[in-house]
Amino acid sequence: MMESADAEAVVSDHNETMKSNGQMPKSADLCTNEQDQKHVNRNIEMEVISESDRKDQDFDEKPKQCLKLRKCCLDFVQPLQTKHHPLPEKASICERFVFSLRCPPHGNLMMYIQFLVIFGFIWATLISLIGNEALPGGNIFSLLILFFTCVVGGYIVSIVRLPPLLGMLIIGAVLMNVPVIKVIGVGINKDWSGALRQVALTVILLRAGLGLDPKALRKLSCVVFRLAFSPCLMECVAEAVAAHYLLGFPWLWGIMLGFVLAAVSPAVVVPSLLGLSEHGYGLDKGIPTLVIAAASVDDVLAITGFGVVLGITFSTGDLALNIVKGPLEALLGVVFGIVAGVFVWFFPGKDSEHVVLFRSLLLLGGGLMATFGSSAVNLSGAGPLGCLSMAFVAAFRWRKQKGSHGVKPMEEIIAVLWMFFQPLLFGLIGAEVNISAVQADVVGLGIATLGIGLAVRVVVSFLAVFGSGLNFKEMLFIPFAWLPKATVQAAIGALALDKARKVNNEEWEILGKKLLTIAVLSILITAPLGAVAISLLGPRLLKRDAVPNIAESKATTEDSDKQNSVVFDNPCIIDDEKHISEMTAL
Repeated sequence: MMESADAEAVVSDHNETMKSNGQMPKSADLCTNEQDQKHVNRNIEMEVISESDRKDQDFDEKPKQCLKLRKCCLDFVQPLQTKHHPLPEKASICERFVFSLRCPPHGNLMMYIQFLVIFGFIWATLISLIGNEALPGGNIFSLLILFFTCVVGGYIVSIVRLPPLLGMLIIGAVLMNVPVIKVIGVGINKDWSGALRQVALTVILLRAGLGLDPKALRKLSCVVFRLAFSPCLMECVAEAVAAHYLLGFPWLWGIMLGFVLAAVSPAVVVPSLLGLSEHGYGLDKGIPTLVIAAASVDDVLAITGFGVVLGITFSTGDLALNIVKGPLEALLGVVFGIVAGVFVWFFPGKDSEHVVLFRSLLLLGGGLMATFGSSAVNLSGAGPLGCLSMAFVAAFRWRKQKGSHGVKPMEEIIAVLWMFFQPLLFGLIGAEVNISAVQADVVGLGIATLGIGLAVRVVVSFLAVFGSGLNFKEMLFIPFAWLPKATVQAAIGALALDKARKVNNEEWEILGKKLLTIAVLSILITAPLGAVAISLLGPRLLKRDAVPNIAESKATTEDSDKQNSVVFDNPCIIDDEKHISEMTAL
């Protein structure tokens, strides 16, 4: 019945079409064409019925074909799926690596594929906008390749349970020194490299400031200054003496070398210590806070000492000004941090709908201004301390607030920024290592000089934390956390050589090349060694505290966000005068 109805409908449509086209027969010819019309209608009806039968036959065959195709696809895909091959509880490194490659993409691999697609879009856009700079050999192209390869290198190194920054440093050095691909490292603009390293250092210092524990810092304030001053000064003296007698350096050049080598690297120390603190290691004694705070003061001392000796050696600037410049930089950095930190207590206002966004912009903008502004006015030592102080003071009040007004959302945003800038920072530091600049005749004696200084530093660092309430294992961890060198050495290692070239003094130029060679060696040796030592010894020597459950903290945050925006009316939040009095006490 349905088929007959379909046929009648088709015949009716056919007739209507003929009418519209003016092809229907006239009344005189109607009788003569009646039989032909019936014959045409019968043919159309038969075609419709046969088409319907064909559809029914296809409907019966399609499920069988689909089932076969589906089974073939499942047989091919099933060995690659995670749900059919879960990771064993005690999986080996090989099993973990194979599991990370299974489908659907998950974990770090999914994140890296996502980043690759994002940067592919960005690269295509940049090619459209700036042309050659984004093509192979250009600055932007080299930076993109450096970023992506450092991310991959960090991931590969993390698989064997080593710090990702080690793989990033190695990738950066490879891109700068391997003959075929060194065009990538050479293509990076030095001004861009320096600026990006400064931005990345600002991000990690802000993250460190947010993570400092005020109670632990107040309790360990004397230990912080002992740990910052004693190892730095004693290592400087030891390396100056060794350089004078082993390398034939004049005393001023030996002291200059000592200050270059004595500075620890916040870029290596801070993320390594934050990684331990996120897993609860050393929190009960405030060890991450102790080391991070002391690292900033240590760098200010080393840079100041180097600047004073450089000024004396090349007779640049007023000697008295160079001597007071160090304490002045430290004071200015702390003052800026306090003022800027108190400012973000009150801005944005409590009725703002986008508190986290505006706080992030204020914090990052203030940190960048401190870093680049201090360099512009030739007070570069104040910038890092200003970033650290600003984040610390801001977090002092934010910790007492709940929900989106608390410190947790800010820590998460800075952590996301660090995820982007970490590969750039360590890749660019690695790219500063130019093996062709390493002089073979200086390598052996340079390593000996560095070794003597590190031996003295280890002993003095161990002694500096006596009487701080740490047990023997925790005291033993401090010297190994105090080893890495990278950022300061890459920043000031070539300054003496540049000065010598400007005054056209060949003897000083030779000394400047030797100083730069030993600075490069210190990065190559101590950065990976220190990072590995912190990563491996931290869980073995430090006590682990319970860390808050992530799901619980997220639930708490979501519940708090559902409340009214007038979070400041909560009775648990202390008033402003009490905040200021507590900060003054600290």
